[in-house]
Amino acid sequence: MNEMLARHLDWFASLSPATLAQIDQVYAADARFRDPFQALQGREAIQAVYARMFRTLGQPRFVIGEVVQQGSRAFVNWDFCFALHGRQLQIHGGTLFRLDAAGLICEHLDYWDAAAGVYEQLPVLGWLLRRLKRRMA
Repeated sequence: MNEMLARHLDWFASLSPATLAQIDQVYAADARFRDPFQALQGREAIQAVYARMFRTLGQPRFVIGEVVQQGSRAFVNWDFCFALHGRQLQIHGGTLFRLDAAGLICEHLDYWDAAAGVYEQLPVLGWLLRRLKRRMA
């Protein structure tokens, strides 16, 4: 793993409202971001996503797992741990990063199961999704 990617992953692992101000050392100004809920572009828009995460979730943190890098691309497995309505939750996922010539993230594509990670945690919808999964298995 190259040094820039290692620094970026350290930033994610220690991300807090205070370290969010260092986002310009991690993301390119016109970086693209996509997850199961949104697609957006620009460092300010990405910063707003993380700021909202800190406002709406309790103790959010990323635990970095396996990293596979080839050239300017890297795939990173992670666990996202947080509290919501007094419950401790965890989402397992992965991110494909592409770094620009300066070593900043210019593309961030998240892959995770929104149904298992979010929707199944909701009372009525969660029951319905779990039942549907059991029937399809």
